[in-house]
Amino acid sequence: MTARTRSSHAVVEQRRKAVLRYVAEHGETRIDDLAAHFGVSLMTMHRDLDDLAARHLLRKERGRALSFPALTMEMATRFRESTSLQAKNALCEAVADRIKPGTTVLMDDSTTLFPLVPLLGRLDQLHVVTNSVGLAQRLGSDSSVNITLLGGRYHGDFNSCTGPAVIRALSQIHADLALMSATAILEGRLFHPMTDYVEVKLAMLASAKHAVLLADHSKFGKTATHAYGTVTDYQSVITDTHTPDAELAAIRDLGVPVETVAPEEQPPS
Repeated sequence: MTARTRSSHAVVEQRRKAVLRYVAEHGETRIDDLAAHFGVSLMTMHRDLDDLAARHLLRKERGRALSFPALTMEMATRFRESTSLQAKNALCEAVADRIKPGTTVLMDDSTTLFPLVPLLGRLDQLHVVTNSVGLAQRLGSDSSVNITLLGGRYHGDFNSCTGPAVIRALSQIHADLALMSATAILEGRLFHPMTDYVEVKLAMLASAKHAVLLADHSKFGKTATHAYGTVTDYQSVITDTHTPDAELAAIRDLGVPVETVAPEEQPPS
């Protein structure tokens, strides 16, 4: 009975992920059309959409489901972890040489940083401080990395923590380097859909001597609800070669060095 319950939950979550992708691709969709497309009852589709709306992944209005214009698929960890993998790998390889043995590194909850994990294991006496449970778990498999997990209010969809406890802990940390990403960037301005995460990012910047922003091309030309500064809060930006030239020019006009790296081409299947 328990196994069947777990299986049922997995099926429901997989369908909700598909619903979210469908709404993101279409921008706005009638709920009855969604029910027909996915072959479920109208009541079931309302439950799916209520769940996704409660997680701030889409909006549900009178008879319609609407995507957030700039960020729907980029928000929850389970939906963004597998996107732009080649670009994320290239970004992490580009920044790896800037991380020195014996240093303290702040890392936010960005899945962009996940490919760094095997690279960090090569360094001695490295101390990583993060609010990302997923990142801490990945790093934990390598005993050579010292890890401080910042605990606070846990967000299951993002598998990370925010809140006053995280901010207080960061205020007592003096890190050599902060490695961070952003949900949305427009002409050098940074945006995030949730204010709790904005507060963590700002606290990390305040606690680090040096900060690098890693963001693949999909993050550019977009906005989200909360603006929280510009790329001038970072000493450098690393992105990939698919980022629009106008966005690169805007960063350089603000006086911030920007490095572009070429993602490895995926071999044909």
